[in-house]
Amino acid sequence: MEKQDIINRAKDYIQHEQDAHFRAEVEELLKKEDWKELEDRFYRDLEFGTGGLRGVIGGGYNRMNTLVVKRATQGLANYLKKALLEKAAKGTLSAVIAYDSRRYSPEFAEATALILAANGITTYLFSSLRPTPELSFAIRTLKCNTGVVVTASHNPPQYNGYKAYWNDGSQVIEPHDVGIIDEVNKVTTITEMGREEALKKGLLKIIDKEIDEPYAAMVKGHLFRPELIKEKAKEVKIVYTPLHGTGALHVEGVLGSLGLEVITVPEQKKPDGNFPTVSYPNPEEAAALKMALELGSKVKADVVMATDPDADRLGIAVPDANGNFVLITGNQLGTLLADYIFLSLKEKGKLPAKPAMINSIVTTGMQKRVAASYGAECFECLTGFKWIADVWRKSETDGRGYTVLFGTEESYGFLIEPEVRDKDGVSAAALTAEMTLYWRSKGKSLLDRLNDLYLQHGYWQEIGISKYFQGPQGPSIMAGIMAEYRKNPPKTLGGIKVSKVRDIQESVWKYPDQPGKTDPVDLPKSNVLQFFLEDGTIVSARPSGTEPKIKFYATCCAEVGKDGLEAAKKAVAGKLAAIEKDLRAVIGD
Repeated sequence: MEKQDIINRAKDYIQHEQDAHFRAEVEELLKKEDWKELEDRFYRDLEFGTGGLRGVIGGGYNRMNTLVVKRATQGLANYLKKALLEKAAKGTLSAVIAYDSRRYSPEFAEATALILAANGITTYLFSSLRPTPELSFAIRTLKCNTGVVVTASHNPPQYNGYKAYWNDGSQVIEPHDVGIIDEVNKVTTITEMGREEALKKGLLKIIDKEIDEPYAAMVKGHLFRPELIKEKAKEVKIVYTPLHGTGALHVEGVLGSLGLEVITVPEQKKPDGNFPTVSYPNPEEAAALKMALELGSKVKADVVMATDPDADRLGIAVPDANGNFVLITGNQLGTLLADYIFLSLKEKGKLPAKPAMINSIVTTGMQKRVAASYGAECFECLTGFKWIADVWRKSETDGRGYTVLFGTEESYGFLIEPEVRDKDGVSAAALTAEMTLYWRSKGKSLLDRLNDLYLQHGYWQEIGISKYFQGPQGPSIMAGIMAEYRKNPPKTLGGIKVSKVRDIQESVWKYPDQPGKTDPVDLPKSNVLQFFLEDGTIVSARPSGTEPKIKFYATCCAEVGKDGLEAAKKAVAGKLAAIEKDLRAVIGD
């Protein structure tokens, strides 16, 4: 990018940014003539993607700041008024806004609320930070037309983000996502209003307990065995960490009201966007659970739980026979929850005639086998909970008669209730606590039950590999990797033959042994490639939609034969190690 272009864009930003802190950042960079940093902040506009915004906090058009948030919100308002003409004409459009503990989340949330209010959209704003699933619940409860949560989920502290939702409480998908993006890109003027004026006109309404209480009641209402919890609650000890995020309000509140003993990691209880005790507040990462595991060992907990900053993800660890804590993967916990939900409904005689669950195309195939063992279907969808919500929504009106009972994806996302249309770490924590207590009453741990399922359905293991490509060249590098895989797909991975390829971007199945043969793919287009190996292993590649990284997934199974479970584990580990070696050779790790 030419130096003068950088200067022009930086000066334009300074002219329009009303936040003194962000404005001063750019002014200081110009003063220091830090062209490398300025180029990174201005070589592009922070993209409003299909889920919204996510980026590093700071001044500049390629950063998360007040001006970028306001422009995005003006685009959202413009789209709403065009898409819902009748409601706009009547002045009955409405929205709800929530935010997490990240830096500038309150400021970005209020800026969002006031832009919507200025555009004549009645906007409900939570009085303080709340979990993402409660935002989804609030949209449905208040019958709003849209919603926004200010969060960057489990990203590092320097990030923040902005996720847009539609009237069913799920993140926007086509045609709304494309329509919003188009309007955001066309914004030239922003309509604004002050807080006092918005409150006085009734266009801004502050909410808290009127949503908190029904949400908590809903979470408890989806438990299967309240009588078991009441009788044996004191037999299970839970250590919990919200990782400096939003989860403590409801996880402590719901589990505590059930009589369960919850010991929260004191150093991580207070919301703090700097995440001072972790480098990466992600319950998928063992390092993030270090303090919780230490406390769990000290107090001899039966389960350790962690939610990410916006409490839509749940990670757990449980002690083995020797008292050493074992991290449970998102695939494993999703499998345990699916089994527990189907089992509980079957035991109580309440399993619907056509039960179903939903998981993503990169989630373990073990869940399909578990569902089938209960006579249930397992529908697949693209990665991302908005697609799980889409399949769930369609199942309610498509006339096929399926009752969806559970949705899950490998990245620690779980949804057990129809009142929410995004992953819900709070509900998952409550059900996991009950599930732990149930298996305890049967003389089993969660690890024991998982091993039972392996013996029945085969031993399944998954790996995930990510490689970041930062800076202006990052997107083109990732595009090049995907293009090369499409042009020259591997004939083998880990020494195992590739039998077919699913190219979801091109909506086609390809067969390496039959070059002319193709079949259609019945999924929305997405930049994903999947390699199906002849032994049943599936390897997937996709660039992240929210971060500058490319992600690979592999799921592999070995049946448990006469040599036992350990032999199956060894066989799978060997295959995955060889596959990982091949993948890392491509991405340069």
